[in-house]
Amino acid sequence: MIFLTPYVRLYWDFEQGSVELTKTFMSQDFLLNNRTAQALYHGAAAAMPIFDWHCHIQPQEIYENKQPEDISALWLAGDHYKWRAMRSYGIEEKYITGSATGYEKFKAWAEVMPFLIGNPLYHWTHLELQRYFNITEPLSEKTADDIWQRANAKIAAGGFKPRELIEASNVACICTTDDSADTLEYHTLIAQDKNFKCRVIPAFRPDKALSIDSPGFLPWLSTLELRVEKKISTFSSLKAALLERINFFETMGCRASDHAFTYIPYARADEKELERIFAKALSGTVLTVDEPDKYKTELMRFFAKEYAHRGWGMEIHIGVIRNNNTEMFNKLGPDTGFDSVTDHELAVNLSRLMDSLDVENNLPRTILFSLNPKDNYVLATMLGNFQSSEAAGKIQFGSAWWFNDNLDGMREQMKALANTGVLGKFVGMVTDSRSLLSYPRHEYFRRILCGLIGDMVEDGLYPNDLETLSQIVQDISYNNAVKYFGI
Repeated sequence: MIFLTPYVRLYWDFEQGSVELTKTFMSQDFLLNNRTAQALYHGAAAAMPIFDWHCHIQPQEIYENKQPEDISALWLAGDHYKWRAMRSYGIEEKYITGSATGYEKFKAWAEVMPFLIGNPLYHWTHLELQRYFNITEPLSEKTADDIWQRANAKIAAGGFKPRELIEASNVACICTTDDSADTLEYHTLIAQDKNFKCRVIPAFRPDKALSIDSPGFLPWLSTLELRVEKKISTFSSLKAALLERINFFETMGCRASDHAFTYIPYARADEKELERIFAKALSGTVLTVDEPDKYKTELMRFFAKEYAHRGWGMEIHIGVIRNNNTEMFNKLGPDTGFDSVTDHELAVNLSRLMDSLDVENNLPRTILFSLNPKDNYVLATMLGNFQSSEAAGKIQFGSAWWFNDNLDGMREQMKALANTGVLGKFVGMVTDSRSLLSYPRHEYFRRILCGLIGDMVEDGLYPNDLETLSQIVQDISYNNAVKYFGI
């Protein structure tokens, strides 16, 4: 016999005379395993706005505000998280990035879904179906046609243009990631629309400026020359051009920078040596092993000084090895699902870089991310070395990132921070996404956060002070980031 309650099914085993409780799939109390967690999420966290201070949504897409063709275009285009899962299942590339129709790609994704048990994609997909389409049935081959029709009917009825989705998701501000040579023309155009409630501002991402050892460096340098309308023939003139760009980004409201490193470089050099290294790169001469690190170290120190003087936040993302599959890189290019975690040591160089800035009073507000969870305690303990009264949590341990953006990864990142620092001043979650339907990831994070804190209270590790606890989860959900970036 089966008895039903709103959120729990009770199974009575007549032979054993026992009751087994099974929670309903992704109910309103999903991931909230006790009363404290439920009270904190529903009463404090759920309604907070979203400040998405690191994402990869294109400002052009927000400005053009086009109606999506169907759920496949909205859901699967550009989503390398889903692409990786489909490849691991054995789906032919035609149905991932190839010539198959949107319907065929959706059907292929639906086929994969039931087998993603334990993968956050399973939860994200169903949160998106619930929040945007009011569809509660699990996606599978059996339900694919019905969900395809219902979702597309909802899209056709309206409300799914980029700006509509952003506002419906309660997003107050978005920081896009923009190359240092970008015109930012779409930011200018978006800002002219006074009816759009969400603020969209650029974040300064000078990875191409730092990649002196990359084949794309010289073509990028030509783009920068066009942008500043000056010839760049020396390291000094490069810094002058980049300073001009930093000033321009600041006029556009920029409050954050972002830097991606496989490992943290730290090798000092004087101006004379830097000019020599830059001249070698301009001539096409292959650099020695240590020369790129010297260039990157000193250019990062230049950037950090400028950020510190402006009160910007400096994000450093560490630990990804990119474009591992040469054949697929040649076919599809970067950011298509062929990156993974790397395992370089980072503590010593990171400490030296931050200390060299700190002794000169040039260390900006800094958020440290590592893609390798082995580094959780390296980063969590590094924070305390360089905090100051300039800002609460001046040095931050960034949220569980990319492959760590899952139930275990988020809990472990927050546990490491709680064990070694001040969890209550954490600046919280980012989407790090190209998808306009990715905002339920903030809900996922907030549920995990409230579940973690709820467990502490229920285990007697923290008093059941709902007022203080509510303030903590609201701050982590939104308030801390707003204060940190000075928005």
